[in-house]
Amino acid sequence: MISDVTNPRTIVSCVLLLALSLLTALPLAAQKPIPAQKLIAIQKKDQVQKPMAGPRATPLRVTWLYITPDTGAQKVDKVQIGREMVVAEKSGVWLRVYANTDIEEEHQSDTPIFGSNETPPPISGWMQAKGVVIETTPSGDTVLMGEAANQETLASDPRGPVMAARSARLLYRRLAEIFPNSPLAAEASWRAADILWQIQKADASTRPSAKEKEAYLRDQMDEDAMKKVIKFYPHTRQADLAAYALIDNKLCGDWQGQQKCPEKESEVYEKYAAEHPDGPRTAQALYEAVYRQAVLVDMFGADGNDKKTDAAKSRAHDLAGRLKDKFPQSDYAWRSAALVYKLDQAVPVYGIDRP
Repeated sequence: MISDVTNPRTIVSCVLLLALSLLTALPLAAQKPIPAQKLIAIQKKDQVQKPMAGPRATPLRVTWLYITPDTGAQKVDKVQIGREMVVAEKSGVWLRVYANTDIEEEHQSDTPIFGSNETPPPISGWMQAKGVVIETTPSGDTVLMGEAANQETLASDPRGPVMAARSARLLYRRLAEIFPNSPLAAEASWRAADILWQIQKADASTRPSAKEKEAYLRDQMDEDAMKKVIKFYPHTRQADLAAYALIDNKLCGDWQGQQKCPEKESEVYEKYAAEHPDGPRTAQALYEAVYRQAVLVDMFGADGNDKKTDAAKSRAHDLAGRLKDKFPQSDYAWRSAALVYKLDQAVPVYGIDRP
């Protein structure tokens, strides 16, 4: 029986069959190939394996990863100083490891609002065991602390390695992670956080926003590492240091002659001193408060506000007295004494001294 070609379903079926036949008739060369890079990415994605359980480790030197335990074998990648690793297997003087090869943790403020950058997976390979500290290494925490301190010293040398500061920070961080029960863990965590803070602070100071009056208009340092020190090591010297560092994000970039800035900052420093009465930065915090009160004496005096001028001078004397009583041998106590002496002698602390 002959089909009814006027039937709509029949027409659609014919069209689909014709299109399919044309596509299969096209030469293979005319079909768009999958890019080579995409194929490699697909293959790598299929081959990614999760790191095996094993002791954690980190290298003290830049080390090559090889496909097999042989320096003549094909190289996989470089593992930088302080990188996080998991040891999967040992073979003589060789280790098969899964190494985290990320260059740097992402700055919190640089994280995309929608989505996030894909984190490269760990890379597996063989590396020479020399210069590698494993969680089973005797006195491994002391070794990491010493090498981190060495790298930090090199970072302060203009002729030192470019990546010395980063290496020091990662080694400190590995110590705290690999040896969490070490008596050095709190200090290592603080030093790792401080190095990152100082790097970000130096970078922020070079940007035009550094001159903005309001703190929120300036580039802020990432507070995550500092807050972790406070959280995991409460009521310690390191927690006190971290809390003081966080004040940086609350300061005005440039006072621009505005009284609000030294007033607010003085309150911040006085609050810190009250909450950390015996901390390693308490004397410094009190001095910073004295200085800002001295500045306010000059600012209020310039405006002819005698009442506020006298109040700021009295506050400066009170804070300086507290410094002298609690930290009599501190430079900050002596510096505060010099400030209040200038106030009593009507010598300007902020602005130009006019005869």
